[in-house]
Amino acid sequence: MGADSVVWFRRDLRVRDQPIFLAAADTGPSALALFVLDPALLDPSGPARRTFMYRCLRSLDEDLGGRLLVVRGDPVQVVPRIAESVGAKAVHIAADYGPYGTRRDEAVDKALAADDRELIRTGSPYAVAPGRVTKADGDPFKVFTPFRRAWARHGWRGPADTSADTVGWIDPSDKDGGPRAVAVPDDETVDATLPDPGEDAAHHQWKAFLSDAVDHYGEDRNRPAVEGTSRMSVYLKWGCIHPRTMLHDLSRKRSDSAETYRTELAWRDFYGDVLHQRPDSARRNYDTSFDALPVASGSKADELFTAWQQGRTGYPIVDAGMRQLRAQAWMHNRLRMIVASFLVKDLHLPWWWGARHFMQLLVDGDLAANQHGWQWTAGSGTDAAPYFRVFNPVTQGERFDPDGDYVRQFVPELADVPGKAVHQPWKLPDGIPGGYPEPIVDHKAEREEALARYERVKAARR
Repeated sequence: MGADSVVWFRRDLRVRDQPIFLAAADTGPSALALFVLDPALLDPSGPARRTFMYRCLRSLDEDLGGRLLVVRGDPVQVVPRIAESVGAKAVHIAADYGPYGTRRDEAVDKALAADDRELIRTGSPYAVAPGRVTKADGDPFKVFTPFRRAWARHGWRGPADTSADTVGWIDPSDKDGGPRAVAVPDDETVDATLPDPGEDAAHHQWKAFLSDAVDHYGEDRNRPAVEGTSRMSVYLKWGCIHPRTMLHDLSRKRSDSAETYRTELAWRDFYGDVLHQRPDSARRNYDTSFDALPVASGSKADELFTAWQQGRTGYPIVDAGMRQLRAQAWMHNRLRMIVASFLVKDLHLPWWWGARHFMQLLVDGDLAANQHGWQWTAGSGTDAAPYFRVFNPVTQGERFDPDGDYVRQFVPELADVPGKAVHQPWKLPDGIPGGYPEPIVDHKAEREEALARYERVKAARR
């Protein structure tokens, strides 16, 4: 059986609000649903992210009536062969603006065109596609706040009215001549507890957040012991829901907290735009003057990094965050900032060490948001002001975990320490509880050292 087109899923594992379905239906009534297991993307991902994706693929296949074709290989070779095998005139995708995705899609486009077939891009994983929001002179924004204002003025389309029935999906078992279908891989061994996968789970989580927590989001989002965040990042990562659907729902909410949440979605678009404009910033400082910032190295640096990874720094709020990362393959955003500041400004280690560790463990690991979030904390990113901001891990814990509940949840050695005392166990009358380490560095001294190092960068700019 032939197909008029191929719908190639990537970071859009859903059937609702899918404009590429409408574009495919315009090409013709029948389509082949495709997902390519690409080693270039799978190999650098950690087991939590891969396993969650596999589960989402099974959910999508069920939504499509068991008609999702899954193959393995390099998309530049695989996709044109599949399009040829079913006689498809076009391959439909949502545009990818990441460094690898852009190169891959350009190569696939060229390969398809050589056989008189077309790669049609419709939409993107963002509310507003990268490159659309610019200054009046057409230059990209380098600072978030003016970007957010322009982003809100630009606006976004409403959700597309689609379902699994928008396109007539052919049975992939009827296809001959293309790459061999493979089963969705089995789940890998993951110690962390992962969220429920798939589109239905995404909408369930979103509706639960909208029904109550969104109205308190502005107050609760910085309190890690409170279920005050949406937990939607993983579903946005894999496109189980689109941000324009969320923005549409938020438009019915008139509150400061809802506006704060809209701003978080704007940050996601901003970082996607920054990475699109500066793909080198995925691996290097956006502000290259920070290339001169001295960083620790050698065996002592490796020891400090290991202690940070294991949640054994002696600073309870830092250790709780790092242990939550291992337990849930996720970390509260306030904690992401705290542990990042500690790595970069207390331990003087390169931000990309921490960013790489996060991408290995996070189930919601997103290159644009992760790398630029780390650079925001390091001070080497788009908004330069935070370079002099050094989070005090004790006062951060006391302010945002005032009762100590978050620390006690993830650091069982401190389970019997009451209240705020849990944030300074080395000051307890009876000493540090057994099994918990002393602080590996003196925050006050390392703060002064960090500021001195940053002053050298600042002086070099003059």
